[in-house]
Amino acid sequence: QVQLVESGGGLVEAGGSLRISCVASGRFGVINAMAWYRQTPGKQRELVASSPSGGRPDYADSVKGRFTISRDNAKNTVWLQMNSLKAEDTAVYYCYADYYYIGRKTSWGTGTQVTVTS
Repeated sequence: QVQLVESGGGLVEAGGSLRISCVASGRFGVINAMAWYRQTPGKQRELVASSPSGGRPDYADSVKGRFTISRDNAKNTVWLQMNSLKAEDTAVYYCYADYYYIGRKTSWGTGTQVTVTS
């Protein structure tokens, strides 16, 4: 099982930047994809950015050009650099991993709050 722990959330003014991190630990063979999702009250969780193993990152249209996902496979870590933040980016951000361990599995972190004040 993979445990995902996010960190780096907080309060930031509109136009500012924030970087959140996620570290994977536990028993696993290979982590395939890692991604960031976000959710606000009353809405479905939405994909923000994904980083497939060996593939090109993909982004939601709403964050293209502002957010950058990166990962270090040796450290089992994924980051989300968020620039030019807007009030509508306010959400709980969740880390997601797709990995292999006695079969293909998925795991979610518990989330980190990002609040953008306008």
